[in-house]
Parts: sequence; structure tokens; C-alpha cells
Amino acid sequence: MLKQILSKLPRKLQKFDSLDSSGIDSGNHTSHSGNGAQCTSIGDSISNRLSVVKRVSSAVFPASIMVGVEAVEPNLSFADASDPQKQNLFISKLNLCCEVSDFSDPDKASAEQDLKHQTLVELVNFVCSGSAKFNEPAIAAMCKMCAINLFRVFPPKHRSNRTSGEAEDEEPIFDPSWSNLQLVYDLLLRFISCSSLDAKVAKKYVDHSFILRLLDLFDSEDPRERDCLKTILHRIYGKLMVHRPFVRKAVSNIIYRFVFETERHNGIAELLEIFGSIISGFAVPLKEEHKMFLWRALIPLHKPKPVGVYHQQLTYCIIQFIDKDPKLANSVIMGLLKYWPVTNSQKELMFISELEEILEMTSMAEFLTIMVPLFRRVAFCINSSHYQVAERAHLLWNNEHIFNLIMHNRQVIFPLIFPALERNSGNHWNQAVLNLTQSIKKMFCEMDEELVLACQRKMEEENSRSSEAAEKRKLTWERLETAASFKPAAANMILPVKPPAACPVAC
Repeated sequence: MLKQILSKLPRKLQKFDSLDSSGIDSGNHTSHSGNGAQCTSIGDSISNRLSVVKRVSSAVFPASIMVGVEAVEPNLSFADASDPQKQNLFISKLNLCCEVSDFSDPDKASAEQDLKHQTLVELVNFVCSGSAKFNEPAIAAMCKMCAINLFRVFPPKHRSNRTSGEAEDEEPIFDPSWSNLQLVYDLLLRFISCSSLDAKVAKKYVDHSFILRLLDLFDSEDPRERDCLKTILHRIYGKLMVHRPFVRKAVSNIIYRFVFETERHNGIAELLEIFGSIISGFAVPLKEEHKMFLWRALIPLHKPKPVGVYHQQLTYCIIQFIDKDPKLANSVIMGLLKYWPVTNSQKELMFISELEEILEMTSMAEFLTIMVPLFRRVAFCINSSHYQVAERAHLLWNNEHIFNLIMHNRQVIFPLIFPALERNSGNHWNQAVLNLTQSIKKMFCEMDEELVLACQRKMEEENSRSSEAAEKRKLTWERLETAASFKPAAANMILPVKPPAACPVAC
């Protein structure tokens, strides 16, 4: 009896395959793996028409979901369909759009491209009208269509002199298939944003694999695509709360790979922009997981050379963390000092600006622990031969909060700064920097003249000791040179050469 039941199963699958060939994709002809996609075709006609379905997992889009869905001609307009037919027509049109068009040749299959574009426009209008109902078959068809059209492997980077992302002086590269991709992204955004969407059903299809492939698309060179992805990922994070820890972990892994391995990624700025709003929603006190993200991901992002591409978003994320927990300012400043640039002046300017924003939020207790290494670095910046760096370091005194921190700790800070100010007064080439140096010295004299005089005497003593040490070194070298130039007469005599002794061991 059991064998008779099992023998009937293939005939039922064949019946479903006939429905699939009429416009409703069964979705049960793929298998997904981490390195790529493999599939087994259900019929030659379906394989030729929808070969790209190989990239979609049959586990995510099972054929059983579509059982019972009435087949509707996908070329039928929504205006000509009856109300009971519209939902099935919606699914049929989604399946029709599962074929990926080739935009590399503008003359190739233009009719098919126009048909698909028109179908996507109809789908967008139908969803915008509010008539679409996202039941489980519609969710499966929507996710499958988006996965087939969006998830793709980008070609290798062809800009040889490029280190990461889009350099500020380079023109962005636009995807030739954007006209269709934009409509697919619009559909996905409206699908995720739909108020009637059942999150419990949606998470079965917008799963970890779907999110990982979506994150891979942030490496696109088209800024329009990255902007759409930014909005969609933020909506997914807000809608599907069960996936939030996974999204944070996946983004952390992208940052780790960028910082410690490749230094090549186009979407770091967009990912940080998303996290800026996510961090602002963290509950207080912060979880240890969130602090680890700051220490292990955000602070090391100061290390790569192309930090200027995403520095504004990075600074915003760090400020949000310090706003949540002011005690983190200490570790952030120490991280900045660890990755402080030595030869990159533009990067140094960004660091000083970020440092000013952090110090504005730093309490006196936290400031006491980092003021010595911090102002040693500031002293180097004051003496910088790059006038913009030196000027920007001087302007820290214009910040009222920072000035108060310095004033209350001037006994420690001013001895660190005074030698740099003195060197600037006598040696710096830029007049604007000289004027700022004189202003700060005057400010300190008005604040605490005795301290200034004490620092001046100490510096004179150190200079005197340095001069004495230099004179001693000079005399020592002169004596060494005199000794080396002395050649006694015996040194010119030719001494007889003794023959070598016989080898005691026979060779």
C-alpha cells in the first residue's frame, strides 16, 4: 500500500511542473551553498527560461508554498483582472520577473527587457495602491524575485590605484541595469515597510542567508544602489527584531575584514550611517557586546588610509557611544592616540577635529587619566611644519569646555605645551601660526604668570644642560679623531710573516 502511494508522487510533481511552465514558478529547483549556487532543472523549457533561479535556495522558497495557487496569465493587466484574480496575478508577475536581463549589450533582447521593465512598473504601482496582500506565497515569490535579480557577484576592481571605496576625486561608476534594479529595490523596500507584513512569516524567507547576500551588495560601486541598500537594511533591522544580533555580527565581520585584511570596500560609510541610528537606540547601561563593537570595530576603523571616505559617519557613531556612556571617552581617546597619523597631514586634521568633539563630552575625572599622553601629542601638532595642522591644534584653546579643562590642570599641561610654544615663536615659518602661538602664551601669562616664569626657567636650565652635554660630546669626538690620526713609527714597520703550523689532522 505504501509503495502504491509513493509511486503516485512523481505524477503529482509533473502536474505542478505544468503549472510552473504556465507562469507560476515552483521554486523547487535550486540548492544554495556558501560558495555559489547549484541547481537541478525541472524541464528543459523552464531551465532555459529561468536559468538564473540556480542561485536561490529551495529550502528558503519551497515548492509546497505555491501548491493551490491558481495559474493566471502574467501578461494580463491588473486593470483587466477581477479582484479574486489580482493576488494570483501579482504572484505570476513576480515569477515572470525572475529572469535576469543582460544589459551588457544594449541591442540584445531589448523586447524582453522592455517587457520585464513594464512588468516591474506594474508591480510597483500595484503595491503602492495597497491592493497587494503579502501572504506566505506572495512573500516567497517576492523574496525569490528579489534574490534572483539583486544577488550577484561584482566584477573585480579595475582601478589599480584604488585602496578602498570611492576616492573623493574619482567619478562614481553607475550600473547599466539600474533602471530595473531600482524598481526591484523599490518593491523590496515597500514589501519590508508594509504595515500588514507578518514578521513571523517574513523571517522565514528574509533569513540569515538573505541578509548576508544583501550585505554583500554594499560593495557595489554604484552609490545609488548603496543608498537603497542602506534604507532597506535599516527597515529590516527595525522590522525583523529576531535578526538584530545577526546583523550586528555580520557588519562587524565586514569591518574586521576591511580593517585587518583588504582595506577595500565601497560601503563602509553607508554601514556606519545605519549604525549611527542603531547606536542612538541602544539602552543604557550599554551591553558588553555593544562596547566590544566600539573597541574592536569602530576604533580600529581609524587605521586604514582611506578613513576620509567615512570619517564623518565614524565620528557620529563614536559620539553616540560617548553620549550613552561618558566613561568610554577615555578608551576612545587612547585609541585615537594609538592610530594617530605621522606623515598624513589631512588625516591628522580629521583626528584633531574628532578629538575636539570628544573632549567636549569628556568629564574632568576622565580627562585626568589621559591628559598627559594627549597633550604630548598636541604639542607635536603645535610644532607641525604643516601650517593647517599647527593652526588647528592652536584652535583647541578656543573651545570653552577644553579651555576650562586645561585651566584646572594647568600645572600639569602647561609644562608639556610650553617648550612647543617657545620653539614655534622662534622657528615656525607661518605668520598665522606665530600669531596664534603668541596669543596662547599671552593667555597663559594672564592666567598664571608665576607658572609661565617657572616653565621658562626650567626650559632655560634644560637648554643649558643640553648645551653642556653637546659640548662634552664635541670634545670627546675631537679626542677620538686625534687619537685615530696618531701613527707611531712602529706601525710603519713590516713584520715577518710566520709560516702556518702543520695541520695535526690528516685531511
